[in-house]
Amino acid sequence: MGYTLAQKIIKSHLVSGEMAVGNEIALRIDQTLTQDATGTMAYLEFESMGVPRVRTERSVAYIDHNTLQSGFENADDHRYIQSVAAKHGIWFSRPGNGICHQVHLERFGVPGKTLIGSDSHTPTGGGIGMLAFGAGGMDVAVAMGGGAYYITMPKMFKVNLTGRLQPFVTAKDVSLEILRILSVKGGVGAIIEWGGEGIASLSVPERATITNMGTELGATTSIFPSDEVTRAFLAAEGREADYVPLAADPDACYDRVIDIDLNTLEPLIACPHSPDNVVKVASLAGTKVDQVCVGSCTNSSLMDMYKVAALLKGRTISPDVSMSVSPGSKQVLKMLASSGALSDILSAGARLLECACGPCIGMGFSPNSAGVSLRTFNRNFLGRSGTADAKVYLVSPETAVAAALTGTITDPRTLGAMPHIAMPDRFVVDDSAVLAPADPESAKALPILRGPNIKPFPEARPQLDSLRAELVLKVGDNITTDHIMPAGAKILPYRSNIPYLSQFCFAVCDKTFAARAQEAGESIVVGGSNYGQGSSREHAALVPLYLGVRAVVAKSFARIHVANLINAGIMPLTFANPDDYDKIAQGDRLSIHCVWQGMETGTMTLEDETNGAKITLSCHFTDRQKAILKAGGLLAYTGTQLQ
Repeated sequence: MGYTLAQKIIKSHLVSGEMAVGNEIALRIDQTLTQDATGTMAYLEFESMGVPRVRTERSVAYIDHNTLQSGFENADDHRYIQSVAAKHGIWFSRPGNGICHQVHLERFGVPGKTLIGSDSHTPTGGGIGMLAFGAGGMDVAVAMGGGAYYITMPKMFKVNLTGRLQPFVTAKDVSLEILRILSVKGGVGAIIEWGGEGIASLSVPERATITNMGTELGATTSIFPSDEVTRAFLAAEGREADYVPLAADPDACYDRVIDIDLNTLEPLIACPHSPDNVVKVASLAGTKVDQVCVGSCTNSSLMDMYKVAALLKGRTISPDVSMSVSPGSKQVLKMLASSGALSDILSAGARLLECACGPCIGMGFSPNSAGVSLRTFNRNFLGRSGTADAKVYLVSPETAVAAALTGTITDPRTLGAMPHIAMPDRFVVDDSAVLAPADPESAKALPILRGPNIKPFPEARPQLDSLRAELVLKVGDNITTDHIMPAGAKILPYRSNIPYLSQFCFAVCDKTFAARAQEAGESIVVGGSNYGQGSSREHAALVPLYLGVRAVVAKSFARIHVANLINAGIMPLTFANPDDYDKIAQGDRLSIHCVWQGMETGTMTLEDETNGAKITLSCHFTDRQKAILKAGGLLAYTGTQLQ
């Protein structure tokens, strides 16, 4: 039996473990990336290991999230990251150079390499044939130090594409279709490989849109083969030497195969407040729209922007709509400007924003109160836009433009003929905003520049053999990391200040949580299915740790969040019987005894001292994870391992 494409890359990077589904495996990591919302913490963690220089082939620090500088905090963090990068062998992408995933795809991604990034949309690299994972900052710090990256060996899903996309139907619609089929939980525990004759008509940016959105499926990652389309993209970037042909074996075996006929696909839209709440655009025609945003790491490529410009040319945006456009990189912006396409966008009445994440993370351009916003982004979680009662829809750039022109949700196929888009054979390459690190000898004398907003880590708390604590919060299904630790312009500047950040923890669900958790001293949180979906932000584990949360009990967890909880020293436990979720209530006094024995057997007993209920919990920790929890977290466990 042959190997899938992902299995081939895993096999060539395997450090330890058996490639059997469900086993823990360790992978050698070739490249890492960070962004500034998670990067400050990741580099503080890296520093704490005492490793003088990164041991990866390439590590890049991007400034793309916290670029709104209304105080000293973000600027100080940028300065800190730049100084760490210069000293420790990390390339530094300056503010304004672009969104990490777009720039990495353009300038650094290499087919067949492994990449982990402290951002959940790192699987964007799968569009170029990389095995790319979103991870917590601690995992990225360990990888930079030369340590392995640990995952559970995933299942393999195959999506076969046939036919060809019709005019006004896009890669974003492919992403929304697979979300409609699988849901935000359907990819958990799986790598999704894309294939079939239909992929030949998809460019690398289109493929990257699809692998980017694979994160919303809960998938471990997503990947396309590396073929002649890949070669052409790399050649256009002046990097054809990086091309390596990669494909699955003809007799590779998959756990599930899904067929999508591109010929029959129609424009789709994800309704509030979940990426899998997908319907046809035509079914919502006439719905009033207040705001339109084009950009994010999902749809900010040159191809996306050229389409937007061509559809806006000679037209004017509805007076009832506010529209923003955020190019994904400086390269995209420069080519838009030199071609005249940028003028077409501006003349139509759109606002040009910085080459950064911006509105996608609630960093500016929030909708009006109760506003309807159509966005080409990847997430539409409640409140993520920065406006608590906004209704955010996810769409393709073509559907976004149709709404901007008409003032209502409109099937873009009603706009007339789709203009022909000619992509250049060569991109304008300008790496002047990417700073190389100092050489090893010069780096020794370089200082690390720290601002007053950078605070110490939460204190490590080794897991004891018994736990007795209050159930301080009980929440439902699909709790995201945005619920646990919100983003936005008011909060993101404090990502390196855990004490200050803690007051916002779970504020979306319960504004009293932080105060009650601190008063309780030690506490337990209970959740429903798919707890911790969404962003890879480890702050959703570090801040609860600071507030005294010792365990989270849920019906099921998202992959990255489980790793982050363990890395922080918090036990993730699941109900053996999901119906037992209903037997306990917020405010109950809970206890778990014989914790260490339970780690070995895979079963623990939760006693509700308030109502007398006894509930069986499941836990499936590897020996390494048990040791991490007993030590009080990954840093305590590995602090001296990489010297």
